[in-house]
Amino acid sequence: MKTRIISAVVVLAIFIPLLVVGGKWFNFGIFLVSLLGLKEFINIKCTKKDVPLFIKLISYIVMAIIVLSSLEQQQLSFSLDYRLLSGLFIALLLPTVLYHDRTKYSVNDAFYLIGGILFLGVSMSLIMLVRNTSLCLTIYLFLITIITDTYAYFTGMLLGRHKLLESISPKKTWEGVIGGTFFGVLVPSVFYHFLVSQVTPIYVVIIVTLLLSILGQFGDLTFSCIKRYFGKKDFSNIMPGHGGILDRLDSIIFVMLGFVFFMTIL
Repeated sequence: MKTRIISAVVVLAIFIPLLVVGGKWFNFGIFLVSLLGLKEFINIKCTKKDVPLFIKLISYIVMAIIVLSSLEQQQLSFSLDYRLLSGLFIALLLPTVLYHDRTKYSVNDAFYLIGGILFLGVSMSLIMLVRNTSLCLTIYLFLITIITDTYAYFTGMLLGRHKLLESISPKKTWEGVIGGTFFGVLVPSVFYHFLVSQVTPIYVVIIVTLLLSILGQFGDLTFSCIKRYFGKKDFSNIMPGHGGILDRLDSIIFVMLGFVFFMTIL
């Protein structure tokens, strides 16, 4: 517990100033996080089958281009650049022919990387885009995951009796889900109403926050599925007591992806 708390304090001491300052410093921080997240995504695959160095380099370059392409956007208007998508598919599928050896690099490997790069690249771009638009809106979305995870952890630890999905995440309980969801809706909804917008009806805010809180918890379970598939407890140990970048961002990634569907009503 002590190690976990120290790691959290260190991360928050770095993240909060970047979040408040915003601009290029925040974007640069998210850019680094996106590359570290991709590194973890590739490394966990390498536990079963190594990825050629050349393919890794291509993956990092494409990820960098996807994330950096959203730096100049200042409005919440989402669009796809088909040039980036085309480049991604070409860059990672062509080498399957060049290597012509499925033991080194196959179509399955290519689509694993394509999916991972799109998944992480889009979500990291959304984080930067939302912050470029509104600090308070960004805090609201992060509060959903932070409050939900925190209260789910302590409620589950104190009251947890009934396992949620033991084969995927052995420590999670239904009591933790209920406690985390309750406070994960209450606190962010109040924050949104008073500091983001009082125009949106409070019942709409509560419903959207509830759906995003639940979605964030599904995100946590989805990443747990990935780890279980590869036989790993954590994606890495970059944050002692917490695991890796993806272990901490699993919920916010899904919340950001889900927010796209609700942005027009909030």
